[in-house]
Amino acid sequence: MPFHLSLRAACACALLAPCLAAQAQVQAGPGAWSANQTWAADTVNGGTLTGYYYWPATAPVLQGKRALVLVLHGCTQTASGDVINNTDNGFNWKAAADQYGAVILAPNATGNVYGNHCWDYASTRHNRSTGHDAILLDLVNRFVSNAQYAIDPRQVYVTGLSSGGGEAMALACMAPDIFAGAGINAGPPPGTTTAQIGYVPGGFNATTAGNHCRALAGANTPSFATQIASVIWGASDYTVAQAYGPMDAAAMRIAYGGNFYQGATVAVPTGGSNIPYTDVNGKVRTSEITVSGLGHAWPAGTGGQNTNFVNATTVNYPAFLLNFWTANNLRVGQAGTPPSAPVMAACAAAVSGSTVTVSGAGTSSGGAISSYKVVLNGPSAVNDAAAGSGASFSKQYFSMANGTYSGAVTATDSGTGLTSAACTIASFTVGTAPAPTCTATTASNYAHVQAGRAHNGGGYALANGSNQNMGLNNTFYTTTLAQTAAGYFVIGSCP
Repeated sequence: MPFHLSLRAACACALLAPCLAAQAQVQAGPGAWSANQTWAADTVNGGTLTGYYYWPATAPVLQGKRALVLVLHGCTQTASGDVINNTDNGFNWKAAADQYGAVILAPNATGNVYGNHCWDYASTRHNRSTGHDAILLDLVNRFVSNAQYAIDPRQVYVTGLSSGGGEAMALACMAPDIFAGAGINAGPPPGTTTAQIGYVPGGFNATTAGNHCRALAGANTPSFATQIASVIWGASDYTVAQAYGPMDAAAMRIAYGGNFYQGATVAVPTGGSNIPYTDVNGKVRTSEITVSGLGHAWPAGTGGQNTNFVNATTVNYPAFLLNFWTANNLRVGQAGTPPSAPVMAACAAAVSGSTVTVSGAGTSSGGAISSYKVVLNGPSAVNDAAAGSGASFSKQYFSMANGTYSGAVTATDSGTGLTSAACTIASFTVGTAPAPTCTATTASNYAHVQAGRAHNGGGYALANGSNQNMGLNNTFYTTTLAQTAAGYFVIGSCP
């Protein structure tokens, strides 16, 4: 497939009246970078977050709502001098933002972290409440919560170069519930220090980085099921170790969980290669781009600046990213088609002593199943909304009381918010099945109906449950009814 795909064909909703109506409600922006803004105070690094935003005049391409992209500069760079460069070249975001109708945020790093105006990517205290992490999440929320920008919270992305790339990865790991995608450019992964920027420390690998990533997410790990990531690095980068590139991508896949399959390598037009990886549902989850001739720099492509760690002679990464994120977004149905609910393929229960093992499998066209819910009805009731995730699960329930059980399993995709129809678990018994009880009663048909053992049907008495015809419903006909189960009666005596 070509390295860069146009979304014009994909946005079939442009031909649909409902979509046009939705897009007509989106307010057009000025189509220019804002003046310098002042946002939240940073009580950890000092100063106040400042920066710029770009609000396009063009309409969005995906379901009538705008994407929001947080762009983080690298060390020794600034938002005004490099990301936007005051003349709309810089990192070269304007053209891509116009094409996709996306809002771009370009903040300046607060404080003077690492002595070079860096983002604090190597922090050992990443959290949502303080420091760079907190003020950047606050910035995103300011725009998402402001209706005039018409931001779709399912289309929020983060990207950056060097320390900005490392911070972008840290934010994607820490807040997968907020960021649907990431673009990591020469960014060292979580768990590394600033002293290790140029080499991979011994014993540190993709699994180490992936585990750090999942730890940052905490209770938000289910949202990894619908996040995607692009990683890019230069084949001539001798500042940040090139080995961090494929490691970052592999770490994100480890954080996402499940099995992945390497796709065919695609040539980058300006030189280099792009390797996509898909999940078990055939969805593209990561992209690994090596750029020939690119040193330690942001690949702006034609139209960007060509100085201070920005390269205008290689691939246009802003254009690639917005295409990659839009075409592969797992949280928004494409081209006006609403996402479908997950489907349960199978479920079952197995008994060993007093332990019940419930298993199941399902699929989700919206991405991946983030949770299975098990409900068991019986002497030891179960209502477990976190029985597992992914393509399949198996979970044990211990010390279950003897008796007969029934139940069901459902699957939920947190990315779409949809839940499957219930998969019914066949009735099963723990321990020795209780001996059946039977009670026989001999009375007139009229008395059986009055006592609730039978009911009237066209003048005849019919046994409840079995509906056997007992004869006329009067006091002259006498019948013996045996109750073999709750509410179930048959004509005759107990066995």
